[in-house]
Amino acid sequence: MDYKSIFEDFNKLNVLIVGDVMIDSYQWGKVERISPEAPVPICSVTKIEHRLGGAGNVALNISAMGATPVLCSVVGKDDNEEILLKLLAQHNMTAEGIVLSEKRPTTIKTRIIGNNMQMLRIDKETTNILDNDEENLLLSKITEIITSKKIDAVVFQDYDKGVITEKIIKQTVKLAKEKNIPTTVDPKHRNFPLYKGVTLFKPNLKELKEGLKIEFAKPTLENLTDAALLLHAKQNIAQVFITLSEYGVFIADYTDKKAQVNLLPAHLRKIADVSGAGDTVISVATLCLALGMSGKEMAKISNLAGGLVCESVGVNPIDKNRLYKEVIAL
Repeated sequence: MDYKSIFEDFNKLNVLIVGDVMIDSYQWGKVERISPEAPVPICSVTKIEHRLGGAGNVALNISAMGATPVLCSVVGKDDNEEILLKLLAQHNMTAEGIVLSEKRPTTIKTRIIGNNMQMLRIDKETTNILDNDEENLLLSKITEIITSKKIDAVVFQDYDKGVITEKIIKQTVKLAKEKNIPTTVDPKHRNFPLYKGVTLFKPNLKELKEGLKIEFAKPTLENLTDAALLLHAKQNIAQVFITLSEYGVFIADYTDKKAQVNLLPAHLRKIADVSGAGDTVISVATLCLALGMSGKEMAKISNLAGGLVCESVGVNPIDKNRLYKEVIAL
C-alpha cells in the first residue's frame, strides 16, 4: 500500500459536512481553594479559548488531513454566531453553507478546566428540529453546493440538535447517489433508523445497541457480525463501521457479493480525553472512502486516528504527519 500517495491525495478532496455545528468554549484556570458559599472548587480563569465543535470539529479534522471541508448547518443569529463565523474565517473555511436563524441559538458548550482537568460543562442549545423554512433553506444550500462544486464525499455529523431532519437525509442521499458521491454517517439516537442507503454508517457500541434495540455483554466478531448484518438488511447500508472504545473497531463491508468482516484491536494509549474522537474517526474514514480504499484499510487508519486524538485534553483535530508515521510503522 502506497501510503505516501494516499496521504498526498487527501489534499485533492472536497468534503461536504451536514450537521450540528457548535462552539467548544474552554475556560482554563487554577483551582486552589473551595468556595465558602458551597462545597465546590473555585476555578480562577486565566485563559478563554473558542474552537469549532460538533460538525465543525469534523471540518477541522478534514482540513487537518489536507482536504477542503464545506460546512452546511443552521446556527442562531446571535452573539455566538459572530464567534462561529470568525472561527470559520480563521481556519480559511467558507461560510456559504451556513444558514442563520432567529428562531434557535448557536450551540455553545463551555468546559471549565481547572488544573488541567475538566470540572464542569455548561451547554446552551436547543434540540428542536428545524421548521420548514429553516429546513428548506438548508436543503437549498446543500443542493446548490453539490450541484455546482466538485464534492468527493458527504458526511452527516449528527448530534441530535435538530439540524438533520428526515427530509434533509433523504434528499441529500438521493442527490449524492445521482452524483455518485459516497455518504457517511456519525449517528445519534433520534435519526438512527432514518439513514437508509448510505455508504458508510459509524455508530459506537452504545448507539448500535440502542438503535437496533439489541443487547450483548461483550462485543465479539460473531455478535458484531450479526448486528451489522441486521443493520445492513434494515437500512441498506454498504459498510457498517462500529467503534468499540477499548475493544477497537469493527468493519463489515457489503460492497462485494461476499461480505468482508474484521475486528481490529485498539492500540495502547495514554488516554487524556476521549472528547472528539468520534469526529476524527468519521473524518478520516470519509477521506479513505472517497479514495476508494478497502473497508479494512479504512478502519485501520481511522482506528489509529481516533486513538491519537485521545492523548490530549479537549477536542483537538488530528495531526496528519503523526498519523502518517504511525500508519507506515504498522
